[in-house]
Amino acid sequence: MMMIKLSRTASGLIRRFTVTGHAGYGPYGSDILCAGVSAIAQTVIGSLQDLAGLDPDYVLADGDIRCELPDLARLQPHQLETARILMESMAVGCRQIANSYGTSYIQIKEVRYHQKGGARA
Repeated sequence: MMMIKLSRTASGLIRRFTVTGHAGYGPYGSDILCAGVSAIAQTVIGSLQDLAGLDPDYVLADGDIRCELPDLARLQPHQLETARILMESMAVGCRQIANSYGTSYIQIKEVRYHQKGGARA
C-alpha cells in the first residue's frame, strides 16, 4: 500500500509531503497507481523549482518521495502563493486517485507540520 502524508502548518499550508511504499495495484514496474502518484509528486517538485523559483528539499527514490518547502520567512508573497497552489494541487490529484481506486491501495493522512528537530512551524 502507498501512504501519502501531508504535513500542514497551523495556517493550513502543506509544508511537506511524503509518499512511501507501493500501491500493489499492478506488477512492480507497471503499476499505474504508483506511476500516477509519482508523476504528480515529481511534477509538483519541478513546478516548485521552475514556476515558483524555489529550492525545495526533496528525495526521489524507489518507494520514497519526499518534498519540503524551504523557510517560509524567506519567500516572496508570490512564491508562497504559488507554492500553496502547487501543494494543494498535489493533494487534490492524490485524493482523486485514492477515491477512484480505494484505500486498500492508497491512503492519505494529514498531520500537523513539525519542523525538523521537533520545533513547530
